[in-house]
Amino acid sequence: MCGIAGYLLESGTPLEPTVRKMCDQIRHRGPDDEGIRTEPFCGLGMRRLSIIDLATGHQPISNEDGTVWVVFNGEIYNFHELREWLEKRGHRFATHSDTEVLVHLYEEEGTEGIQRLRGMFTFAIWDRPRQKLTLARDRFGKKPLYYARSNGAFYFASELKCITAVTGPFDLDTQALRLYLKFGYIPDPYSPFRQVKKLRPGSWMEIGPDGQTREGQYWRVPEPIEHAPPGMTRQDAIEEIRRTFDEAVKMRMIADVPLGAFLSGGIDSSLVVASMARQSSSPIRTFSIGWKEERFNELPYASVAAKFYNTKHHEMIVEPDAIQLIPKLVHYLDEPFADVSAIPTYLVSKFAAESVKVALSGDGGDEFFGGYDSFFMTDQFRYADRIPQIFRGMLGAVANARPAYAKGNSFLYTLSRPTSMERYFEYGCIGSHLGRASLFEKDWLIDSDFSTLSEVFDGAMLPEGRDPLSQAMHFEATAKLTGDILTKVDRMSMANSLEVRSPMLDHVLAEVAGRIPNEWKTNNGKGKLILLEALGDRLPPELLNRRKMGFGVPLGDWFRGPLREMMRDHLFSDRFLSRGIVSRTGLEAMVAEHESTRRDHSTYLWLLLMLDLWFREQSQPTAQR
Repeated sequence: MCGIAGYLLESGTPLEPTVRKMCDQIRHRGPDDEGIRTEPFCGLGMRRLSIIDLATGHQPISNEDGTVWVVFNGEIYNFHELREWLEKRGHRFATHSDTEVLVHLYEEEGTEGIQRLRGMFTFAIWDRPRQKLTLARDRFGKKPLYYARSNGAFYFASELKCITAVTGPFDLDTQALRLYLKFGYIPDPYSPFRQVKKLRPGSWMEIGPDGQTREGQYWRVPEPIEHAPPGMTRQDAIEEIRRTFDEAVKMRMIADVPLGAFLSGGIDSSLVVASMARQSSSPIRTFSIGWKEERFNELPYASVAAKFYNTKHHEMIVEPDAIQLIPKLVHYLDEPFADVSAIPTYLVSKFAAESVKVALSGDGGDEFFGGYDSFFMTDQFRYADRIPQIFRGMLGAVANARPAYAKGNSFLYTLSRPTSMERYFEYGCIGSHLGRASLFEKDWLIDSDFSTLSEVFDGAMLPEGRDPLSQAMHFEATAKLTGDILTKVDRMSMANSLEVRSPMLDHVLAEVAGRIPNEWKTNNGKGKLILLEALGDRLPPELLNRRKMGFGVPLGDWFRGPLREMMRDHLFSDRFLSRGIVSRTGLEAMVAEHESTRRDHSTYLWLLLMLDLWFREQSQPTAQR
C-alpha cells in the first residue's frame, strides 16, 4: 500500500525535485518508504506503507532488464497464483512483493492482463522502449487516481494536492460543484477543477510518445436482475455466497504486519469478523468507537459481537474537538465532500492505527445485497406511476406553493416527479429540491431530469425502462460507492496510515451477487435476505433483528453548540456570500430554523461549511498546509 505520483513530459528531461515535491504531499499515505525513478520524458514516485515483503518490496520496481518500471498503490490478493503462472512463462522475480507481478504481467499481456488481478489498486507503468505510460484503476475505485495536463506535461497522482502542488491553481469546474451541492460528493470522472479528472473505476489509460491518450474499460459492475435465471436455485446461491465470501475474507487476511477489523455491531462488519474468526488460529483484533449520545452509540452491539467471536476487542467513547478536527479532514479529503460519516471513519481509523496497520471492513454489503432504506423507498414510490401525471403535477404545484421546509413538502414533491429515478434522486440527495431552490442561487442548481443525470452519471444509470429497484441498486454500487463511500474510507484511513480492505467488495463476490435476483435480496421492506440465509447462522441473535443505525454523528447538536460560531463565521462571511452560491435570505431563514430546533438542517449546514473550508484550503500556499 502506498501513494503514487509522477508525470510525463512531452519534451525535455523531468527533474527529480518535481516528483519528490508531489510525493511529499502524500507522506501520510506511505510513511515507511519513498522511491523515485526519473528517466528522459518520465518521472515516477511513490510513498510506501509497508504491508507485504517488508524487506525487498521497495518501489519503483522493474522487469529483468530495467526497461519497464512500475509504481503501485494497493494490494493484489492473488499475486502468489499469478507469480507462479508468470514464472512458468519464463519471468524471473527479484522480490517477494505483489508489485513485481504487475510489471511481468504487463510484459506478458499488456492491458489485457489487468483482468487477472483480484485486489484494490492503482498503478503506473513506464515502458521505455515504447515510450508509453500506462495507468490503471481497480474495479470499484477503492484507490484514487487523478490526472491532468498542464504546461506541456501529463501529471498523475493518488491525491489531487500532489498535482496542484507543482502546477499551481486550476480553473474551478462549476458543473462538478453543482453536483456536490446536490449529492454531497463529486462523482467520477469529475474533480473540482476543469483540467483535472479521475480515472474511472475498472479502466486503464495509455499515453503514447506523441502525447495522445487511449482509454479502455476492462470491467463493469454487474447490473442487478429482477428474477432468477433459468436453472438457478436459492440453495445454489446460498452455497456460492458462503464459499466466495469466506474466500474473499481469507485473501484479505494476508499481511506481514498486525491486522484487525472494524466492528460496528452491524450485519456486514460482524459477518466479516465472523469469517475472520473461523479462519484464524488466534483471536481477531477488533476496533469500535461510540458516542455519549445514545442514539448514535453502537458500542453495545459491537460488544455483543466481540464476545460472541472471542475477539481481542478495543473500544472507545469519542469526544472529538470538532473545531480542530474538521479542517484536518478537509485537507485530507482533497475536494468538497459532505458525508459526515467521514468523522467517525477518521476517528476509528486513528484508533485502530495505534495497534494495527491493516483493518478489514464491511463496506459493500448494502450496495450488492439490498440493505439501504433508499431501496425500499424507491420500491414503494413505484406506485406513484399509477397516479396520472396531471394529478402528480398538481402535487408538485401544491408543494411549490407552500414554505420550502413545510412538513410533508418533500414527500409531495417527490411523488410529483415523472420517473422512478428522479423520485429516487429526490429522496436520496442532500435535502430536498424545494429546500435547495430556496437556499441556492438558480445558477447553482442542477437539472434532475433523467436525461441530464444519465449524461452526468454515464455508466451508472440503467435505461429508463428498468425496474426502480435495479436502477437504484446499480447507481449505489457504481457512482455513489466510488464517489462517496470509498472516497471516505480511503482518505480517512490513509490520513492515519492505515490500510482498509473490504471483502464484500471482492469483484468475484460482486459477480455472484449480480447473478442473484432482487426478489431474493429484498422483500417487504427488509434487505440482505439471501445474505442472511447464507451467513446469518454465524451471528448472535441480538444482531439479526436490530435496526440499522449507520455511522452517525450528533451534528445537529454541534451546530447549536460547539460549531455554531464556526459555522456562522464561515457561512455569513463576505468571502463566502460573494461567491453567489447561496441566497443570504434563504441561508438566514435556514440557520434560524435550525438554531430554534424547529427543524434539523445540519446536512445543509455541513454541506456549505465543508465547501467554504475547501475554498479556503485552496487559497493557502502548500507549505502552510
